[in-house]
Amino acid sequence: MDTTTLTLNNGVECPAVGIGTFMLSPADAENSVREALKMGYRLVDTAAAYQNERACGRGLRASGVPRRDVFLSTKLWPSDYANPCAVDETLERLGTDYVDLLFLHQPAGDWLAGYRQLEKALRDGKARSIGISNFEGRYMEELERQWEVVPQFVQVEAHPYFPQHELRRTLDRLGIRLMSWYPLGHGDRALLAEPVVADIARRLGRTPAQVILRWHVQTGFAVIPGSRNVDHIRDNLAVLDFSLTDADMAAIATLDKGVRYYNRTDAQLVQFAAWQPTYEKA
Repeated sequence: MDTTTLTLNNGVECPAVGIGTFMLSPADAENSVREALKMGYRLVDTAAAYQNERACGRGLRASGVPRRDVFLSTKLWPSDYANPCAVDETLERLGTDYVDLLFLHQPAGDWLAGYRQLEKALRDGKARSIGISNFEGRYMEELERQWEVVPQFVQVEAHPYFPQHELRRTLDRLGIRLMSWYPLGHGDRALLAEPVVADIARRLGRTPAQVILRWHVQTGFAVIPGSRNVDHIRDNLAVLDFSLTDADMAAIATLDKGVRYYNRTDAQLVQFAAWQPTYEKA
């Protein structure tokens, strides 16, 4: 089984493991992206709301890796969903004329207008694939009734404590891939110290984090752990040269608690629609 890339429902290939840049300052994002690409990463995930798109673009260019070889992912923020220039503005910040994956970040504000922007970006060649982030439950159901193009990705919280069983049934039916954020449980030491994980890590000579990231990959997820630590970035990529057994996967499945680390409220969605990110100056 080839686990290095995922084939999306439009035929585009996406690397299974990427570098995430959530909560990284522009300086850290630039450094992490540059070093990750030098190490062999080929998926970079950012967002307008992270306020580090320009830095990610700089890191990509400084890496020396050709733009065509990098799968670049970003997200529009709700305050821009009705802005007809939003896609061009995010491309300008990244320093590119297209992205490989363009998401809506939250189901807030006029998200249907935002999704129409994604569909237009796909038609115009400004995005090679599109996705939705944090759309689950009723939001996913409503969007399904209204989309003209089925998205290629959903990006949501997923990890062994919350493996997204219900959502995955919908995604499997529609041929949509899952990209996982908080893949290591938001750095929860309890997850990394689970005896099941620790025992597998010892047997394989790997770290608990590598075992969990490998679980994501073999489950069929794309995964985007973020770090400013170059050693951690290197370790996080070293999950493509070993495999977990069926017994290992079954053992990790017993960790499912149905519990998230992040529980968004309706009040937060209202706040999201009103907030405008502050971007780095050009």
